[in-house]
Amino acid sequence: MQIIAHRGASGLAPENTLKAMAKALELGAPAIEIDVQAADGELWVFHDRRLERCTNGKGALTEQSRTYLEQLDAGEGEVIPTLWQVMELIAGRCELHIELKGVDTADAVAALTRKAETELGFTTEQWVVSSFHHRELAKFATIRPDIRLGALTASLPLEQARFAAELGAWSLNCDVDFVDRQLVEDAHSRGLRVLVYTVDYPDDYKKLASIGVDGIFTNRPDHFLAK
Repeated sequence: MQIIAHRGASGLAPENTLKAMAKALELGAPAIEIDVQAADGELWVFHDRRLERCTNGKGALTEQSRTYLEQLDAGEGEVIPTLWQVMELIAGRCELHIELKGVDTADAVAALTRKAETELGFTTEQWVVSSFHHRELAKFATIRPDIRLGALTASLPLEQARFAAELGAWSLNCDVDFVDRQLVEDAHSRGLRVLVYTVDYPDDYKKLASIGVDGIFTNRPDHFLAK
């Protein structure tokens, strides 16, 4: 089962920061997942819509200026990194799963993946781009059809994994609270991988392995990388 460091090694360092990315690399994580939002002409690696939980800032990230975002403390003195800064740190040393957090991300992320392949040693096979915003994901697919897609869901769809297959996705990325054997089997019958978030406990890991899940997103990659 593939182990994907969720927002970096976010159980060991502030989530989505360069420190969390460096820790995941140090642990030997084969893949890292991050969240990307657009604000003031830049792509920022940050999960929440608002700044309050993870920084000393206030308000919705997408409504802030670059100057304001650059001076915030994202925990332990870390700043909110840009997507390019994360790409520079990883530099092709592992897979990078990029979640598009809403509109105005597909074009810019596509451009930076191309740049990173040219300048930082990434290969096309090292990207997975995912989103709950399926229209934005479909838009990304028209720009970079050579990159794998992850179709995110936080529910158990009536038609199982059909929506992910119709999006042309490589993987179905689903919530640990809803995934079951029937969904996994349906996804596999459609040629999809099944990746599950967020898995931090060994008993959950064992249950998911028993129903054929292909990978997990975890805040504590150190708990699972030796397995």
